[in-house]
This record gives sequence, C-alpha cells and structure tokens, in this order.
Amino acid sequence: MEILVILVPLALALGLAGLVAFLWSLRSGQYDDLDGAAWRAIADDDPPPEPQADLAQAKR
Repeated sequence: MEILVILVPLALALGLAGLVAFLWSLRSGQYDDLDGAAWRAIADDDPPPEPQADLAQAKR
C-alpha cells in the first residue's frame, strides 16, 4: 500500500501536465483550421517529374 504514496501524486501530476499541454495548444491556435489540414494532406502539389532525356543532358 505504500506504493500508492508515489503512484497517486504521479498520476495527478501526469494528468495536470496533460491538461496544461491541451490548454496551451488551444491558446496557441492548434485547432483553428481543422479542415485546411485535411485538404492539404490530400492535395496534389508535387511538380511533374522531369523526363529522363532532360536529366541526361543536364549532367553533361
């Protein structure tokens, strides 16, 4: 039972740290634009690859 003297304050401290981190993320604007992040994840913004012939000429 003496282990509870360590575990209970440790659990309360970890819970408080999680709450502080969540409140910090709310105040810093982490949850302001939830739809934008979803659309950026599926957007195709990569440029098309260069043809192999152009790469061979560029190395010369």
